[in-house]
Amino acid sequence: MDISSLGVTPVTRLKNLMKKLRDPKTGCPWDREQSFATIAPYTIEEAYEVADAIERDHMDDLKEELGDLMFQVIFHAQIADEKGFFDFDGICDGLTEKMVRRHPHVFVQGDQRSAHEQTKAWETMKAEERAQKQARQDGPISLLADVPVNLPALTRAEKLQKRAARVGFDWPSLDGVIDKISEEAQELAQAHDKMDADSIEDEMGDLLFAVTNLSRKLGVDPETALRRTNKKFCTRFHYIEQQASDNDTSIEQLTLDEMEAHWQAAKRQ
Repeated sequence: MDISSLGVTPVTRLKNLMKKLRDPKTGCPWDREQSFATIAPYTIEEAYEVADAIERDHMDDLKEELGDLMFQVIFHAQIADEKGFFDFDGICDGLTEKMVRRHPHVFVQGDQRSAHEQTKAWETMKAEERAQKQARQDGPISLLADVPVNLPALTRAEKLQKRAARVGFDWPSLDGVIDKISEEAQELAQAHDKMDADSIEDEMGDLLFAVTNLSRKLGVDPETALRRTNKKFCTRFHYIEQQASDNDTSIEQLTLDEMEAHWQAAKRQ
């Protein structure tokens, strides 16, 4: 099939492709059965695959993964259009209007801002938008209400902390955060001594939350930092496996001291 038959522009072709896949009579049975909820996990997965391609600096993969993520957007838009909620063009117009509104220094005032100044202005405008949403609804809306619950836990913890910090609920210095980490580590050890599984999980969460707070205060994205450490761990562990293979043995046959020696060697490389 010549894809040009689907439309003149790339976006038109993609939109028409999605319509055909969802056609009640001639479409794909699997695509016709999907809903917002059933494809949401795939949307999250594709976003992670985009981030992975960027981290690996693999442009061919990035191009493909961005396409897969775009397909998820088109999929959601088609379902919404069928239900009469909104369509893809409405998504694009809404996004454009919001970006223009949030960048007055570019589209209206023409003044120059540093990246830090724009970040502060961005958060202020988002707060104003939340206040407008609250005014249209009954009852108060929590400052934390629109922090998505499906975010990775570390990322959500950081966003919750940032949101609370905007109204002054924050440690005034690093010392307080570091002391809190020590306190939570001690409470985790106490829970372990008692062999209380529920308390151990609870205190572990508190410790991770406190470490995330330290990361935020240091200006380090906790997800990025942990992904970097994961990558480093894999590289060093693969080195141990390779050393075992080069010596005609398996990693299971190495003693802990031998694995530690190879680990230290990997660190020096």
